[in-house]
Amino acid sequence: MFINSYAPFGAEGIIIRVEADIRRGIPGVDITGLAEGAVREARERVRAAFRNSGYTFPPDRILINLAPAGLRKEGAALDLPIALAVMAAAGLAPSTDNLMVMGELELSGSVRPVRGVLAAVDAGLKADIRDFIVPAENAREAAILAGCRVAAAATLQEALHALIVRAETGSLPVSDFSAGEGAVPAVPAWGEFSQVRGQGRYKRALEIAAAGGHNLLVFGPPGAGKTMLARNLPSIMAPLTPAESVEVTRLYSLAGQIDAGQGSAAGVFPSDPPGNPCLITHPPFRSPHHSASAEGILGGGKSVRPGEISLAHYGVLFLDEAPEFRSNVLQALREPLEDQVITISRAEGPVRLPAEFQLLLAANSCPCGRLGLREPGAASDGGGMGGALGCFCSPEEVSRYWRKFGSALLDRIELRVAVVPPDVAQMEKGGEESGAEIAKRVQRAVEIQRERLRGLTPGGEAAAINTSGASYRRNARIPAGMVEPCCPLTDRGSRAFREALAKLGLSGRAYHGILRVARTIADLEGRSSIDADHILEAVQYRRQGDDPYDILLGKDTVRTAWL
Repeated sequence: MFINSYAPFGAEGIIIRVEADIRRGIPGVDITGLAEGAVREARERVRAAFRNSGYTFPPDRILINLAPAGLRKEGAALDLPIALAVMAAAGLAPSTDNLMVMGELELSGSVRPVRGVLAAVDAGLKADIRDFIVPAENAREAAILAGCRVAAAATLQEALHALIVRAETGSLPVSDFSAGEGAVPAVPAWGEFSQVRGQGRYKRALEIAAAGGHNLLVFGPPGAGKTMLARNLPSIMAPLTPAESVEVTRLYSLAGQIDAGQGSAAGVFPSDPPGNPCLITHPPFRSPHHSASAEGILGGGKSVRPGEISLAHYGVLFLDEAPEFRSNVLQALREPLEDQVITISRAEGPVRLPAEFQLLLAANSCPCGRLGLREPGAASDGGGMGGALGCFCSPEEVSRYWRKFGSALLDRIELRVAVVPPDVAQMEKGGEESGAEIAKRVQRAVEIQRERLRGLTPGGEAAAINTSGASYRRNARIPAGMVEPCCPLTDRGSRAFREALAKLGLSGRAYHGILRVARTIADLEGRSSIDADHILEAVQYRRQGDDPYDILLGKDTVRTAWL
């Protein structure tokens, strides 16, 4: 007898065929198929769960094979399928054909939740499996996908009962888990843009980043509002499409970060009722600590799991105090930023994990953090720029600190903003624009992009992934060969762009980056063509960031230095 189960691995996972054979011999349980520690220990958990659930464990020699046998299996999600396969082989359970089962068993016979249930259901549906028995706490997660019949099992007895009902009626005893009881109201986990006084240029850059999916670097002294505003970015981002929501939730399921008890993803904005509370409908915002390892950021491990860049898929990866991250971690972000996917090589073969994220970096201007502070009594220039008061760092220390970014990584960042703490007049001014008003403009710009880019992706679905692993969802992802057709310039815009290219000595990537940012600025205004003002603003954001001493430039100098 056999039963289907699932083992998380990378972004796809593996369907496992759990086979059970009972023969005469010395009583015992043998498990074959490269079972790791937790899987080998299942024999004792299953035996105890049988007894404590009121069933007699077969007093024979039992062989459990986990196919395909050449791939390692780990974790406790195979407990319940092993128990049901033994029951079926012993004649205690009916047929288990065309069925997938997942669940960890306690000694009492209760079924504990496991990770990867949504991914398992997705893999099962692709393999033409329609019936699923999952832990009760994972049932809402499993019911996200249409076309499946999900039975929730809180105990081994309930799982067996579901099999019996299926044999008698031809269908599992399913319930509607997609809405209603247990839904969690949406509570925003971020602040409000209007609560931050001043920093109009930084807010504008965040608006452009949210609309076009562009990468952003913000630098300046401590207390300027870099982190506070960055953490407000999700409040103005457009919601995910249904296809994007399922893909992001699937990655969180594989990583074990779906909170089964609360019906939401840990640290992620949950969906509004009456939708499925397990479905992630808002772009994720990931903010790992600067002590994170390369494996934690990129993904990997003995059994490959998604890292932070994959958990930020279709969302934002925010690296606060970015120069404090290890240099190898920062430099390893270059390929995923370009390819939107990361390939992790293992002995079993390469594993591809999706990683279409936008990078948000926040940094001080120097190691001591005082570079760019305004001198006492100095007149404000309206933009908050000032001198290098009391900076304790030598030029060599500042250069070494900034070199951690590397020119190759900085070249992939289209928006760069220098900020200093606002002055008293800015703090008292008030009247800041609300995040809701900004979000409306962003949403309109995103809808324009989705319509424009829909035809560039095979199948016409803007959120789909093409054969090269790239997706065309935002202006930041317009392929190089389509930049100029998607970014028509007016005569004034063309002249401004040619002059900028002639005087700034930009790279080919910067050439396309300026056009993509200008395209987003035009979309925010509802303009079909890119004018000179859009080019000037895009160039302004590109000018800063290569040198930390840009923090000392006045606001007008930044805009006109190249003219």
